Amino acid sequence: MASEVRVSRWYFGGLASCGAACCTHPLDLLKVHLQTQQEVKLRMTGMALRVVRSDGILALYNGLSASLLRQMTYSLTRFAIYETVRDRMSKGTQGPPPFYQKVLLGAIGGFTGGFVGTPADMVNVRMQNDMKLPASQRRNYAHALDGLYRVARHEGLRKLFSGATMASSRGALVTVGQLSCYDQAKQLVLSTGYLSDNIFTHFVSSFVAGGCATFLCQPLDVLKTRLMNSKGEYQGVFHCAKETAKLGPLAFYKGLLPAGVRLVPHTVLTFLFLEQLRTHFGIRAPA
Repeated sequence: MASEVRVSRWYFGGLASCGAACCTHPLDLLKVHLQTQQEVKLRMTGMALRVVRSDGILALYNGLSASLLRQMTYSLTRFAIYETVRDRMSKGTQGPPPFYQKVLLGAIGGFTGGFVGTPADMVNVRMQNDMKLPASQRRNYAHALDGLYRVARHEGLRKLFSGATMASSRGALVTVGQLSCYDQAKQLVLSTGYLSDNIFTHFVSSFVAGGCATFLCQPLDVLKTRLMNSKGEYQGVFHCAKETAKLGPLAFYKGLLPAGVRLVPHTVLTFLFLEQLRTHFGIRAPA
């Protein structure tokens, strides 16, 4: 008897991303700290030790509320757009859409999700980087909603979307790397006939997707982090890129290792959680 086929509900991507964020948040925090260094002084291990020594082990979870809010805006939007449209396209053709359509759909979903999630993303970066600042310069947001309220009140609503161009562009690239490449990798693995639609297939496919996403989005991720954490020293995206380029071409890949160490596990966990949600709570696909 063939196993029952189920498809994801539109909000499963947001829930799965939240679960992954809870596991990988310390790595995300260290990535932000490394990217906002003006000079390369500490590596990942050294930065982790400095954070723990100065502020305690719980400091590795600074900004978790903002990270969860970001997943429930950014990731929920991009997954909802990508999976909903992809499933409808599949119904019409009785098969998965070609890869170029998946790439286009991933770019559209990721760009939209990146824009929607920009306010939470900015607060997330600020909360994670707060401990690096002198006590007199710290923003000390109590939680994500407090951060959104204080930014809107004291800096204006427009400030909430500071770095939206970079966040949206990064969202497009990382979604192509994650969702489009995951679907394609899973399709290729299943087509070999050696593996079935099981957790090992999900792991292999998501690992490939995580590597693709890290490579594609790292330069934009560095610029986005610098823009969101700036205090007005950059006049725009191109000025930020110019100033970053002065540090050398490798500056655009600053924090590549921690970005990969964070993004690959986050991608793997997201799809493992998503596939389990789909299997146990998804909508029954029509025969």
